[in-house]
Amino acid sequence: MKAGIIAAGTGERMTQGGIFTPKPMICVGGEPLIARAIRAAASVGVTSIACIINDLTPELDRYLRTKTWPVPLEIVKKTTPSSMESLFTLAPLLAIEPFLLFTVDAVFPFASLKRFLTKGSSLPDAQGVLALTRFVDDEKPLRVKTDRNHRVSALGDAAGTSRYVTAGFYYFEPSIFYLVESARARGLNALRQFLGLLLDREYRLYGIPVSKTVDVDHPEDIETAERYLTENARGDVP
Repeated sequence: MKAGIIAAGTGERMTQGGIFTPKPMICVGGEPLIARAIRAAASVGVTSIACIINDLTPELDRYLRTKTWPVPLEIVKKTTPSSMESLFTLAPLLAIEPFLLFTVDAVFPFASLKRFLTKGSSLPDAQGVLALTRFVDDEKPLRVKTDRNHRVSALGDAAGTSRYVTAGFYYFEPSIFYLVESARARGLNALRQFLGLLLDREYRLYGIPVSKTVDVDHPEDIETAERYLTENARGDVP
């Protein structure tokens, strides 16, 4: 199993709040977000990690290439217009076997990831599994509605007032990449829209509840994530 990390955003909301460090290099829990994401993926035994970063932050590229990582790291430098296009750019590196996908700004205890993967990989017909959390601190959360068997039945506005939102990590079969050209032809421009397309095309998507996950988008989220990790230190691994 491989992993992909989407870290190509420009961090505009951080910049607007006066933080000019590239978002993947913002420290939470004593390490950069990108290092934490890599460590999380390695903790569940992935064989390699494909990471996309933008081409505007040479310091991030240098950091990734000069550090020693627990698993092989494949770095793709490209500034993309959306998280969806970042995922599509990683397709050649991920389209061979099931893979985990992380957004770099999702902060969660590693124990949550292990439980999620155990449950998600046990679903024999799943083509995609979304980690879901009840903690909502995003101005535009993607709400998800599931049935009693955890099958996703609705996303976004169609999910109404569902208590669950996406947590920022996923488990996918490579068959999702069959819809890349369809997504582009429709003019989709966000990962959430691509998930909606998968659901519309009757891909078998499931949602697995996990513990609180903090999405580090704004300067104040850094403190929230720090406090959460301190409170849940036992849920992490060295």
